[in-house]
Amino acid sequence: MDRRSFEKLVDEALRELPAEFRKRLRNVAVVVQGFPSEEMLDSLDIPEDETLFGLYEGTPLTERSSFEAPLHPDRILIFQGPIEEACETEDDIKQEIRTTVVHEVAHFFGLDDDYLEELGY
Repeated sequence: MDRRSFEKLVDEALRELPAEFRKRLRNVAVVVQGFPSEEMLDSLDIPEDETLFGLYEGTPLTERSSFEAPLHPDRILIFQGPIEEACETEDDIKQEIRTTVVHEVAHFFGLDDDYLEELGY
């Protein structure tokens, strides 16, 4: 799938979020990249036989002070290569993008991986 088509699916997944969540996603850049770097995988202690579909970089809303404004936008990275490698069909890709976007947005709101796993993400 070309990058533009993939980015459209990411935009669609963002638009499908409930309005109350979309309104709070201020100062967050959502960026599509090909693959996570080896340095990124190493710094996150990702085993060699695993990879990332997405990553939230920033300070979750639950950890922010009302007096501190972030100096730069938080980022949600969506990695096209690993998603495509893990999926067999375009519908699978679309579903994985939705799941990954929800997962990373949840981190922005302060939900951790254990809680997301309980919810099925």
